[in-house]
Parts: sequence; structure tokens; C-alpha cells
Amino acid sequence: MTGYKNCIMSKFSGPEKDEICLDLIKEDPLSIRIQGKPYTVVLRTPGDEIAHVAGFCLGEGIIDSSDDFENLGYCGEDVNVVTVTLKPERLNRIPDILKRRGFISQTSCGICGKELVDDLKQNITPILEGPKVDAKMATHCLNTLSDHQTHRQSCHAAAIFTGDGKLLSVGEDVGRHNALDKSIGKLVQDGKLDMGSVLVLTSRISYELVQKAARAKIPVIFAVSGPTALAVELAESLGMALVCQTRNKDLFVFCGEHRLAMV
Repeated sequence: MTGYKNCIMSKFSGPEKDEICLDLIKEDPLSIRIQGKPYTVVLRTPGDEIAHVAGFCLGEGIIDSSDDFENLGYCGEDVNVVTVTLKPERLNRIPDILKRRGFISQTSCGICGKELVDDLKQNITPILEGPKVDAKMATHCLNTLSDHQTHRQSCHAAAIFTGDGKLLSVGEDVGRHNALDKSIGKLVQDGKLDMGSVLVLTSRISYELVQKAARAKIPVIFAVSGPTALAVELAESLGMALVCQTRNKDLFVFCGEHRLAMV
């Protein structure tokens, strides 16, 4: 990830002024084109653009798997434009989704850029029951997430693990939604989408993050901060577990306790 830019700043200590140079995390626009037409612009930290768009497409319901892509790549050498070409059979199944174009996704926003909350529920079904996830193992994944980050001081991170704690992918970005898109997109690219069982986040669990995890069929989310009420409502309806760790290392399980082995 090439996400830093030098910035000269003034530092004041009382009346005394010094000039210092700091590396600030970059935030650039990424244009996503579908079938040759502009679909959306997202503001993101440069890096992992192809994975980012793959994860974005899954979360939006544009694809269900990598098999739905005819082609996915940069527009020439411009890393700020990614073009998506879908197979004809997929295009015929999602005409309404492709009409929703032209919005800008800010790194700090959740569902604020959408017209309706119900619009986010497209193509999401409850996650089937599976083996319980060891809560102690998932907590360890959360507490060691920084070990897998390159820019832990500047970016949010989203990491996906198997049910037995094996790391599958990590995404980093100034935007928490972008970080998750990148992490999920890597699984889409690698054909490992069905292996993800635990998602760990450096951010609060928002409604849209639950939506993206649900589209990827990830049943358990652990985060450093609690969820919104709307996120719990959605997760509960889909049979997902939402967990956060308090400062004194207690676990708050907001829903989906049946998914966890509390040892």
C-alpha cells in the first residue's frame, strides 16, 4: 500500500514555532465503472484496489461470487479507476442494482449515503448454522490484529479468520468500510469466500459492516468497540454473533451467543 504523503506542518510550543515534516495517510478517489459506465466513487487509502472493488461488488449484491465477473481490472495504468465487466447471465439478474449509481461513499459514513435503510437489505439471507466458534480464540485474533497491520497507527483494519483461527486476509484503509471490502475482496479473488468464520475489526460495528459480513456469510464479528442498535437488529435477524471487548477485557455478546463456545 502506497498510502503516505509528506506534509510540512507548524508546531507551536507556547509562542515558539517549529516546522516539522509528518507522513499523513493519503485519501484518494477510486472510480468504479461497471459495463463501461460510472457506478460510484469511493474515497479510500490507495492500495489493494482490485480486492477493494471485488469486496464492494459482493457487499452491494452486484456479484455473488468471483464467477460472476467477466473481467475485473484497472482502466489502463490508472490505479484510481477500476472497471468491472459482468457475465451476461449475471447482468440479467441485477438490473435494479445497477440503476443505483452515482453516489459517493465517504470513508467516515455508514448508511448515510443511501436513500433507504431497507435498500441495504438486498440479497441478504440468514446464515446457516455451523460449528461454534471458540470465543477465547476469537478474542486472541482481535487482540493480535495489530500484528498483521502495516499501518496500525493510521488505518482501520478488518481481518478474516477460519473457525480455528487461521488468518485468511487483512484489509487496511482510513475508511472502515473500505478496509472490510478489501479483506472480503481478497477472499473473493482467492476462491476462499466459504472459509471465513470470524471477522475482527478495529472499529465500531456499524449496520453496513454487518451487511457486508452477511453477504460474505461470515457468522461471527469481534470488534474493539460496540455495535449500533441497527447493527444488532440486522445481525440478530440473520443469526450472526456480535461481540466487543471492554477495556477490562470482559466480552459483551450483543447477539448470537449460540454461535460461540464460551470456555
